[in-house]
Amino acid sequence: MPLDAIPYVLLLGFFYGSTLVISRFSVGQFEPSTYIGLRLVMASVAHTAVYLWPTNQRPWPRNTQLLKHAIVLGVLGTAVPMTSIVTGLQYLSSGLAAILITLNPAVTVVLAHFFLGDERLTWRKSLGVALALSGAVLLAWRGESGLAGSENALFGYAILAVAVLFGAGGTVYARRYMREMDSFDVASIRMIAAACAVLPLSIGLVGFDLGHVTAVGYAGLTYAALVGTFSGFLLAFYNVKRFGATASAMTAYVIPVVTTVGGALFLGEVLTAGMLGGVALIGLGIVVLNRRATLPAV
Repeated sequence: MPLDAIPYVLLLGFFYGSTLVISRFSVGQFEPSTYIGLRLVMASVAHTAVYLWPTNQRPWPRNTQLLKHAIVLGVLGTAVPMTSIVTGLQYLSSGLAAILITLNPAVTVVLAHFFLGDERLTWRKSLGVALALSGAVLLAWRGESGLAGSENALFGYAILAVAVLFGAGGTVYARRYMREMDSFDVASIRMIAAACAVLPLSIGLVGFDLGHVTAVGYAGLTYAALVGTFSGFLLAFYNVKRFGATASAMTAYVIPVVTTVGGALFLGEVLTAGMLGGVALIGLGIVVLNRRATLPAV
């Protein structure tokens, strides 16, 4: 990973990690799809406001290719993984969910091998992928949830697997088709497309009941929308364009630190020896994935 990418990766990791802790709290007040739908709508409004701002000279995007690819990315690379992650938080702690999201780099490098000509899968990357996936298998085999008395942890793992697969696919898709596109235009259409996909479907399936939401819940929703969604997705797309799919995926390395500390401090989540073992294997796999081969002495 380039050294100049590190500050951007750390900042994005904090954005996403803190938002994940807040989302774990929010599933006690919102239906997951309602929560994600409202986050996406608020982020979409923020994007639209930028275009409508009187002193702004940015025209609304009209490029057909940008609109097409951003809509695909919005539905498959945003709506699906975001909804899956928050749904999974009903069964797993934010810290454990973040650990599983750390698999994103491993899945990304596999997909990048098949769909990106400049990011091939080597024997070293294959070893890293195998180690990272073995950590996830260990966690699932032990039935770790990170929550006291939680049931259906395996269902949470399945939901997070969907999130990781679609999230990694979105990263590779953006890298392949959208390198030269304006990051703000892409993020705007992406947010709007995701909001249009999630909120109407949520209303149709689970209704729209906000009767149990407190002022703290609304504050958390606002933070998640403006920091984790609006600012986070802008920064994420910028990282993909500037540093590449594999380097951008390293954000998932930072998220577990933020969520483990935040979840323990504010939500009473637990960290077990089994979780530490899974983290060690996943972390070792990510290190192997990013270790540069040593040049022979001459």
